[in-house]
Amino acid sequence: MLHKLIRRKPERQNQSLAERISHTKKDQIPEHIAIIMDGNGRWAKKRALPRVAGHHEGMKTVRKITRLANDLGVGALTVYAFSTENWKRPKLEVDFIMRLPEEFLGTYLPELIEQNVRVVMMGENDTLPRHTQEAVRKAMEATKNNTGLILNFALNYGSRAEIAQAMQKIAQLVEEGSLSSSEVTEDLISQHLMTCELPEPDLLIRTSGEVRLSNFMLWQLAYTEFWFTETLWPDFDENCLLDAVESYQNRNRRYGGLKGEESN
Repeated sequence: MLHKLIRRKPERQNQSLAERISHTKKDQIPEHIAIIMDGNGRWAKKRALPRVAGHHEGMKTVRKITRLANDLGVGALTVYAFSTENWKRPKLEVDFIMRLPEEFLGTYLPELIEQNVRVVMMGENDTLPRHTQEAVRKAMEATKNNTGLILNFALNYGSRAEIAQAMQKIAQLVEEGSLSSSEVTEDLISQHLMTCELPEPDLLIRTSGEVRLSNFMLWQLAYTEFWFTETLWPDFDENCLLDAVESYQNRNRRYGGLKGEESN
């Protein structure tokens, strides 16, 4: 069953990237794409390089995919950059990853501004290194009035903790008497999550052949379409993103109900 979930490289009939983009159904572009960027370490190991080399190469992939997502008209792109569990990795690797937002945003911020991209972040900001916090803060401030693609970095993020924090805030409101327990609804919980200003993801992409969620957006992914690929994140290119979008566009999203002739 799992092999049916993992997408291998399809036949693209020798189409150029420009041709593929032009043939994409513009009225069926996912409003929000979320990506679990996996496989940086394995990419480096295959080339006898240190793991950090894979993370650095993966940073370049973020740039490529952000640019194409913006060109396609995607509203929001969430990239899982660092989980709350990733602190368990070797200190050298963690320290390197914590420098990547500074390098990425320092290098590509002018390009993001030119493309009208707005940078936001979700995660436990207070426990990040000061230089990481400052890099993200500057980018968010510089792009806050942009109206194009929202590039959302999930940085020091864990979904279970996010849900727990939302419930704590709601419990506090109930305790204060400003909210009754009967008023606690799914919508109210969503309004207290870190993604409250974003639509729920339409499409989740995970690279490297893994088929688990890894504590990522567990609440928000209830009706999201999943697309898995064996491609390692540093090798994930524009054609891979188009493969995922085309797969999404060929699906029948029912949200638990029936559509068209199926309801007869």
